[in-house]
Amino acid sequence: MPAVVIFLGPSLDTGRAREILGTAEYHPPAKRGDILRAVEEGADIIGLIDGVFFQDCSVAHKEILAALKAGVTVVGASSMGALRACEMDTLGMIGIGRIYRMYRDGILISDDEVALACDPFTDDAVSEALVDIRITCEDALAREVISESLHDCIIMAAEGMYYPERTYRSIIRRCSEAFGPEEVGRFSAWVETSCIRQKEADAIEAIRFIADLTAGE
Repeated sequence: MPAVVIFLGPSLDTGRAREILGTAEYHPPAKRGDILRAVEEGADIIGLIDGVFFQDCSVAHKEILAALKAGVTVVGASSMGALRACEMDTLGMIGIGRIYRMYRDGILISDDEVALACDPFTDDAVSEALVDIRITCEDALAREVISESLHDCIIMAAEGMYYPERTYRSIIRRCSEAFGPEEVGRFSAWVETSCIRQKEADAIEAIRFIADLTAGE
């Protein structure tokens, strides 16, 4: 059985991850040096889902390259993993999920799209990722929950906010003056139950992919 190390934080609850792949060793979001440490400690497969951005040095490209050269399979998705995978997939890193493909295809450009603020004690997300807001609004528009003009207002408001301040409540408040209470209220109620957690979905897809890899060993 290959040794699997997965770096996971706010994208997916660790308990849910263990239900998919209980034999993996789960670590908090990766910071610089963690990938090399995992290689030195014998990892055969590394799943990079979450990583630190601002509070510490982020995972370096050269340590992922060193892992690949050592024969370690490195899978990236969802957040920092999606960013690094689109930058290093030509060198052997495997990218999984919609967010990875959006970066790869140039639909997303900024690192800020996947950034979240987290509770320092629980690691739970306390803001919304811009990419999740973007995909949720696309769905709301397709389902005619919101008009195209409200869609554009929400996206523009979210893009203009610093990432720790991005919550649906704060974004809706910014748009409420320009739109009637009926449409804004409809979106506000809809998003409570129907917002799309793409980062979470991609993390699940990546862990299932890794589980399939281990099943084949």
